[in-house]
Amino acid sequence: MFARWGDLVYRARFTVIAVMVAGLLALGAYGSGVGSHLSQSGWDDPGSESVAAAKLADGTFGRDTNGDVVAMYTAPEGKTVDDPAFAAQVSDSLQRLLQEHPDQVAKVNGSYFQLPNTPRLPAMATADRTHAIASIALKGDDDTAITNNFREIKDAFAIDGVEVQLAGMQPVASAINDTMANDLHRMEIIAIPAVAVLLFFVFGGVIAAALPLVVGGLTILGANGIVRVITHFTDVNAFVQSVVSLIGLGLAIDYGLFIVSRFREELGDGYDTRTAVRRSVMTAGRTVLFSATMIAVSLGGLILFPQGFLKSVAYGAIATVLLAAFTSVTVLPAILSILGRRIDKFGLKRFGQIKSTEEIENSIWGRLTRWVMRNPLKVTIPIVVGLLLLIIPMTGIKFGGINEDYLPPDNTTRVAQEQFDELFPGNRTEPVKLVIDGAQGTQVGQILKTASEAPGLVEKFTITGPAKDGVQVLKAGLVDRNNSAETIDYLRSMPVPDGIQVLVGGTPAIEQDSISALLDNLPLMVASVLIVTTLLMFLAFGSIVLPIKAVLMSALGLGSTLGILTWIFIDGHGADALGFTPGPITSPVLVLIVAIIYGLSIDYEVFLLSRMVEARSQGASTTEAIRIGTAHTGRIITAAALILIVVTGAFGFSELVMMKYIAYGMIAALIIDATLIRMFLVPAVMKLLGDDCWWAPAWMKRIQQKIGLGEPILDSELSGDDVPDLTATDAPVPARTEAAGAGAPAIAPRGAATAVADRVPEPEPLTMPLPRVTAAPRARSVSQRPAPDRPEPAPKPDVRSKPDVRPKPDVRPRAEAPVSRADGEEVAWLAALRAPNTAAMPAVQVPPQPEKTPTENSAAPRSETPAESGPDEADPENPGRHRSGDKAVSVSELLARHRDDD
Repeated sequence: MFARWGDLVYRARFTVIAVMVAGLLALGAYGSGVGSHLSQSGWDDPGSESVAAAKLADGTFGRDTNGDVVAMYTAPEGKTVDDPAFAAQVSDSLQRLLQEHPDQVAKVNGSYFQLPNTPRLPAMATADRTHAIASIALKGDDDTAITNNFREIKDAFAIDGVEVQLAGMQPVASAINDTMANDLHRMEIIAIPAVAVLLFFVFGGVIAAALPLVVGGLTILGANGIVRVITHFTDVNAFVQSVVSLIGLGLAIDYGLFIVSRFREELGDGYDTRTAVRRSVMTAGRTVLFSATMIAVSLGGLILFPQGFLKSVAYGAIATVLLAAFTSVTVLPAILSILGRRIDKFGLKRFGQIKSTEEIENSIWGRLTRWVMRNPLKVTIPIVVGLLLLIIPMTGIKFGGINEDYLPPDNTTRVAQEQFDELFPGNRTEPVKLVIDGAQGTQVGQILKTASEAPGLVEKFTITGPAKDGVQVLKAGLVDRNNSAETIDYLRSMPVPDGIQVLVGGTPAIEQDSISALLDNLPLMVASVLIVTTLLMFLAFGSIVLPIKAVLMSALGLGSTLGILTWIFIDGHGADALGFTPGPITSPVLVLIVAIIYGLSIDYEVFLLSRMVEARSQGASTTEAIRIGTAHTGRIITAAALILIVVTGAFGFSELVMMKYIAYGMIAALIIDATLIRMFLVPAVMKLLGDDCWWAPAWMKRIQQKIGLGEPILDSELSGDDVPDLTATDAPVPARTEAAGAGAPAIAPRGAATAVADRVPEPEPLTMPLPRVTAAPRARSVSQRPAPDRPEPAPKPDVRSKPDVRPKPDVRPRAEAPVSRADGEEVAWLAALRAPNTAAMPAVQVPPQPEKTPTENSAAPRSETPAESGPDEADPENPGRHRSGDKAVSVSELLARHRDDD
């Protein structure tokens, strides 16, 4: 399927670019004003008691508007708020506000200053009469409309010569939205240019570096349009826009990096543009789509939570991830089809442009992997112990809700809110409430008395107004809303007379119920995501060990990251330098961080394992597969991590603590995952596991083979004109395979034949010449290869495509079976080398050979001169031994020599 898709994109490259770019630009234009359609809602649990209390109170008395906007006026030095001139200025300002903005302002709930049709409340001034307040109600049926109305009138509160501060729920919400908008602008002016420079040094050319940025830019445009579409079906939190931009830009650039790198690698191996595009889509393109699916599954776990915030983030983020992947396998291959080898135009050779497979495998990543696999225990133990130590601070993690504390300490709105709470503790905008239904006079008084004994209250509960339809509301301020659990538990445990319903509500109760809902649903989310990702990885790689290893390592990295976040944001280390106030972590945002980090961790694991499985399926041993996979992906994974660090680093300068959570959490996770885990721990652990890495029960193997999600194995597509004309030597370098038994197929790694030609300029042909590869590509599933230590019978040759060149059965004496496991591998390839039976090599098409009689075949010419013979020639007089020059040596000695050579 991917081969056909690659060919289709190549043939219709101009059409693909025109259609995709036009569609994404149209989505971008539609989503340009998405910010005005986002809300601050979705943080609560719709099924909680606190939400039920809010619905009952609002349905009876109307929405509580007392906390919408609180304007606080400070008298000039030496005067009080009772000064006639000062009072007249404030009164005139409030009356103009009502007259000039009738569509935004509903009323003035109460004020210290005299206004028509508005109660004058002396309690709305401080005892020294230096500060006074007014409560303003805004119009709007939902949070989005209310917030937009405040944005239109917030400048109308200003009075010349008078200090006016705005507190309340809408000023705080607006400040958070404005901060998010500034974060996006900062990303545009800092992150994108920095990523462009980084990509230039990664690819060594302007054209190659620009391609991932093009994909990233188109993805963000399309993602904003998709978010705008989602707003027509559900409320979307304003936080989604930042998350979508972060994930969209980061992943789109990462995916572009992987595909462009594979395309350049295929060009380096000698393929033309069309073939390179097809092979890139078949390998890197397939892996990109599979990786996007894994990340979407991880983010899909957020849908299991009741909070609308997490659901809306999940919808937007999943759509963005899938769009990034789809753009990467459509627009990007089409552009590559046009560019071809011009992709390295305007480049610097010193940074390395197109490299061959051999150059990549001998790079620093290949050498590093060799060192790691020589010292697996020395690498594994320190890293695991260090990561476990980083997890320890996570035991002190605390959860909280969103409030003004998440703004920087010097933010004007935060300063106003904190000063208001200090000067008017009895009028706090976010009190705890009791909504009583069905109580009569004395019963209300008894509930009021009992509730006022709750711990953590600023003062006793008060009645907000007369009862209506049997519903009464009490309220009280809290000393610390972040430590309200004890107060709420006490209120909910109060004895209540039969027939009376008492619901605990208010913002503190809503936050506690939200935290409880998250903790209750977290095990379901974790179990669902782990099960689905494990199954998908098994279906892709045919092993049950690899997915379990991936999950454990991802959990280790995730736990370490949460420990670092706890140490910084809760314990407060570096708070002054980073510009935030230590406090509980917003629980929904923490769950979002977990989903994003786990998805990225699995993303890198998929790219790494895909290349290892591809090498394994082409005949490499487990050790070689680890080295090849790490060598080919190490540089790319590191570059991808650096790019994401740069993108998230721009959000690290955010004034909003929630964005700092995500930024520093992702930076810590990327550093740990892309370096310590993927480049050191994964190779070391896989080396310790050995062939057990590929194990799965036989019944699971059969399921995997039927479903067929195996990694594609690409045969060489170079024609005879593209490769040297080779003849086999008596002692070719064998393709190293695990001990799979004699006769198991061994497919030489790409480029191995060329290496033989370079080492043996004048080879002596064997009875069976080394077959030349053909130009007919064929993608096979990993599930078709024999499992280690479980040899399968060689497939029968396809008589429609190649003649039967099998020799007569008694041409050559059969080698004795190996007497030890250590010799099994060497005997297997030596036996296969001597035998002319081509049935053990089903993947290679052999040209027609002239029919030979047994006598002719057994009389094949062979040099008798020791100097001209291969170094490890079989000894015909002793089937269990071989000749090295004029000496007969054992298989064990041969094995030791080859190991020394390595």
